[in-house]
Amino acid sequence: MEKSKILYAEDDPTIAFLIQDSLENYYDIEHHSDGKSAFEAFDCKDFDICLLDIMMPGMNGFDLAEQIRNKNSEVPIIFTSAKALKEDRIRGLKIGADDYLVKPFSIEELILKIEIFLKRSKKTESVAQKYKVGKYDFDPKNYTLNDFENIITLTQRESDLLFYFIRHKNSVVKRQDILKAIWGDDDYFMGRSLDVFISRLRKIFAEENNIVIENIHGIGFRFSEK
Repeated sequence: MEKSKILYAEDDPTIAFLIQDSLENYYDIEHHSDGKSAFEAFDCKDFDICLLDIMMPGMNGFDLAEQIRNKNSEVPIIFTSAKALKEDRIRGLKIGADDYLVKPFSIEELILKIEIFLKRSKKTESVAQKYKVGKYDFDPKNYTLNDFENIITLTQRESDLLFYFIRHKNSVVKRQDILKAIWGDDDYFMGRSLDVFISRLRKIFAEENNIVIENIHGIGFRFSEK
């Protein structure tokens, strides 16, 4: 069976060696020590997931993630960084990252995160049905919203969240249930991540007066079409 391909950008040789040594039995991992060479590799090869440090020479991880997102809005991106400030985490998510691990982290946690995204990708590939959301046709398989004039390509997390809301349309869903279903955890930071992705979906549907993502205070959200 062909291994999943990981693009790994990390400038610390010791950390890079440890991560590569731990993952190479499970994945086909390609390491680059600077952002520029990492993007050059991404630009000419196909990867299933990207692991990006932030503080790198040539091109930092934030800029690298933006370049990757401009080229491919679907590939999962996980930041692996020593930058633990809330502002850095939120910035990474707003750029389009799907997750953010703060160093030091365990290899077990990293593998769990990687597997969650890879399984989601494979599950999405098996989804053939399309869903009507306002004026759009939503295609979970290809992460797209199509109004037959324009096509909006979602990130995997945006698509997962929208798909979850569609399956629970007009029902109140608890924050912790969404977090556990999509992020696999319901801690404080994951809750902030959820808020970022909720804001993204609201922005996408801002002109759709019949689409509402309502805050239910102290409980969660309700996605409805009026």
